[in-house]
Amino acid sequence: MPTNITTQPDTGRSSTSGGGSWTTDGKKPASRLRGTKRRRSIPHLLLGALLVLACAAAFAVVSLNSGNREPVLALARPVAVGQVLTAQDLKQVNVAVEPGVSVVDVNQAASVVGKTMSTNLPAGALLTLDAVSGAGFPAAGQAIAALSLKAGQFPPEVSPGTHVSVVFVPGQAGTALASPPTSDSTTVWPAMVTSVTSPPNQQITVVSVQVSQAAARQVAAVPVGQLSIVMLPGGQ
Repeated sequence: MPTNITTQPDTGRSSTSGGGSWTTDGKKPASRLRGTKRRRSIPHLLLGALLVLACAAAFAVVSLNSGNREPVLALARPVAVGQVLTAQDLKQVNVAVEPGVSVVDVNQAASVVGKTMSTNLPAGALLTLDAVSGAGFPAAGQAIAALSLKAGQFPPEVSPGTHVSVVFVPGQAGTALASPPTSDSTTVWPAMVTSVTSPPNQQITVVSVQVSQAAARQVAAVPVGQLSIVMLPGGQ
């Protein structure tokens, strides 16, 4: 029985050929994807480079500051104006010093020990040459007067270095009255507190003040109990 065979066109080659063309075309999207990834990675690379530069700059600054540290003198405990500086009052610290800042090098310790403090400084403060003076204490033209005061005659906040006014207060009724101690009726003297002490077993506080020599003589002539202290803003 005869068999009819129908021959179909060979589409495989055509498909293969077309496939080859498809394969070639398919490489182009892959290339475009790689280009996109490359473009996206550039900002990350720049950010990483900037971070590295910032870290390097910070390290350089820290290294420079550490390298400029110098051994200088600081106070191991609080000191008051008029106090004679001792070796026990001092300690060494290493700090970065700005140009023009007045500090005392540790090698100058012998030149400041035994000097008189011209200001009050807390513990830990850097010692400066302006804080010590070679002159004696009190300064020329000044004198120290001691005031015996009871509670209520001075503010409890008074401490060495405080600027105050010493005020003449007339005596109470039944007590001897003191006249104003000067011919021009001066009853207020500017002063600076140099020390505050409380003698044991006594109900008084001795406040030493630095005043002019003339004022010191006037204050010393006022009977006990007729002087009070008024605090003033710093520097006045």
